[in-house]
Amino acid sequence: MKKNEKELVGVKEIARRANVSIATVDRVLHNRTGVSEKTKQKINDIIKELDYKPNILARRLASSKTMHLYTLIPEVSEETDYWSVPLQGIIQAENEIMLYNVKIEKLFYDMNDKDSFVKQTEVILQAESVDGVLLAPAFIEEAISFTDVCQKRKIPFVFINSNIPNRKNLSYFGPDLFYSGYTAAHLVDYLVGESERILLMNIAKDIDSDYHILKKEEGFSEYFATRNSNRILKRNLYETDYPSVKKMMVGVLKDYPDIKLIFVTNSRVSLVAKYLLEKKKQDILLIGYDFLDRNIDFLNKGVIDFLICEKPQEQAYRGVKALYRYLMFEEKQEKEYFMPIDIIHRENQRFYRN
Repeated sequence: MKKNEKELVGVKEIARRANVSIATVDRVLHNRTGVSEKTKQKINDIIKELDYKPNILARRLASSKTMHLYTLIPEVSEETDYWSVPLQGIIQAENEIMLYNVKIEKLFYDMNDKDSFVKQTEVILQAESVDGVLLAPAFIEEAISFTDVCQKRKIPFVFINSNIPNRKNLSYFGPDLFYSGYTAAHLVDYLVGESERILLMNIAKDIDSDYHILKKEEGFSEYFATRNSNRILKRNLYETDYPSVKKMMVGVLKDYPDIKLIFVTNSRVSLVAKYLLEKKKQDILLIGYDFLDRNIDFLNKGVIDFLICEKPQEQAYRGVKALYRYLMFEEKQEKEYFMPIDIIHRENQRFYRN
C-alpha cells in the first residue's frame, strides 16, 4: 500500500468506499441502530478488507466511561510491613493509568482474621461497578468462594504473591512457591554439614490454610527427601508476637542445642533475628524472606545471613497493568508470570531494589 493510501485508511476511507457518511460507519462500529442490514454488511466487508482496527483507547476516552478496578491485599500493620511494598506497586500503576479514566479502589484485610477478608470481598461484590480485581489470596477457601462469584459475573481477576491452582484467573504474578522453598533448601544444603541440624519455622496465625507457606515448605521438604531429612526439625508457631517467638526459641534451643541453621518461611524472620541478637547466638545461621527495612537492618548486623526476595512491588504493579491492558486493549495475558527468586546478602543488598 502506498503512503497516501495508508493515510486514507480509517473511518473516512471506509465511508468513502461504502459511499456513506462517517456517522453511518460510526454507528456500525459501535453496534448502534439506524443502519440497514445491507449497508451494515457492506461496511463490515470493507472493514474486513482493510483489516481496520479501531483505536480502542480513543474510543474509551471519548465514551467518558470509567474503568473501576479493585485491589484487595493484607493491611500494613506494625507486626508486618511487607504489604507496604505491593501497595507501592499498586500506587505506581495507578499513577500511570489514572489519566485514562481508570479508578482503583484499594481495600485491605487483616492477615489474622478470615472474616475481615470475607467482609472486604462482599464490599467488592456489592459495588455498583467492578471491571476487574487484583487479589492476594491468603485464605484459600474464602478466596475460592469469592473468585467463584467473580467467574460467574465475568469479572476478571489477577492473583499476586500466592497462586491458587485450577482457578480461571486472568494471570498470576508472583514466585513459584514450590521452587522458592526448593531454592531455600538448596542454599541451606550448601551452608551446613550433612549431620548438622536444621530448624524450619512457620510463623503465622493460620498456617494450616496458608498456601504461601505450605507450598514453600513442600518445596523445602522435597529437596531434602532424598537426603538426610532426619536432621530437619519443624516448628509451627501460631502466635506472631515477639514474646511467643522468644518462648518457643528458648524451648527449642534448650532441647536441641545443636541447631546450626534456622529457616523461616516468611518475612517474620526478623522476630527470630531479634532473639538471636538479644542472646548473642552468633553460631546459628538464619535465612528468611523479604527485602524489608527491619530485615535489612538484621542483615547488615550479620544476624540474618540471607534473605530470599521475590519483587513484591513488581508483582502488584504488573498485576494492575495486566488487568488494565486486558480490559482496555483486549490483550491476552500470560496465565502465570513467575517472579525471579533472588538471594540477598549483606554485600549485595545495597544494589537491590524491589
